[in-house]
Amino acid sequence: MRRRSFLNRVGSWFALLATASLPYGMLRLLAPEPEAASLSGSKFGRLRGLLRPPGAIADEASFIANCIGCGACGEVCPVRCIRFHSRAGGAATNTPYIDPLQRACILCGKCMDICPTPALSPTARRDIDMGIAQINRDACYPWVDHGVCGACATVCPLGESAIGFAFANMYRPVVKTGCVGCGLCVEVCPHPSVPIRVVARDSNRSRPSRPDIAHAA
Repeated sequence: MRRRSFLNRVGSWFALLATASLPYGMLRLLAPEPEAASLSGSKFGRLRGLLRPPGAIADEASFIANCIGCGACGEVCPVRCIRFHSRAGGAATNTPYIDPLQRACILCGKCMDICPTPALSPTARRDIDMGIAQINRDACYPWVDHGVCGACATVCPLGESAIGFAFANMYRPVVKTGCVGCGLCVEVCPHPSVPIRVVARDSNRSRPSRPDIAHAA
C-alpha cells in the first residue's frame, strides 16, 4: 500500500509540473521567430545577417505587401537557400529569406523568374542588390597574418568586380562596389567568428561605401 501511495504521489507531482509548464510551451510556439525580429524597415534582419532573395523590392513594407507567401521561390531554388518565416506575425508570415550562414544564394535567378507578384522582379545579375559584403580585418585570417585563405574571393560568382585582393598582398581580400550581397563568401568563410557579413548598401550605389572595416563595427 505504501508503495502504491508513493507512486500515486509521484505521478500527481509530474502531472502538476506538466500542467504548470504548458502555458510557457504555448508562448514559445506563438512567439515570433528570433530571426524575424527585424522584419520592419529597410534593414531586414541585419542583426542576424538575413537577406531577402535577389530581385526583392527594396522597401521592406512594400515587399511584405506584395509577397503572397506562395513558396514558389523556395521550390525552384536549386540549392534550397530560401527559407520562410513561419511565425513572423501578420502579413510577414511565410515571407522568404536567406541565411547565408546556412546556405547562400548562387544568383541563378530562378526565384525572380517564377515569382507571380512584383515582390521579386527579374534583375540582371550585376544589378541585384541584396546588400554588400563587409570584412572585419581584425579577425580575417590573412589580414591578421594567421594564414592564407582567399575562400571568399574564390567562390564569388562575380569575380574581381565584387571582391579581390589588396595591392601587394594577393591573400588579403577587399570587397568592391560590384558586390551584390549574395552571401556565398559568408557561407564559405572558415573563421569561427565569420568576419565577413552582408550589410545594407549605401543608398548611392555609385559612391564607394567602404565595405571593408579595420575594426569591428
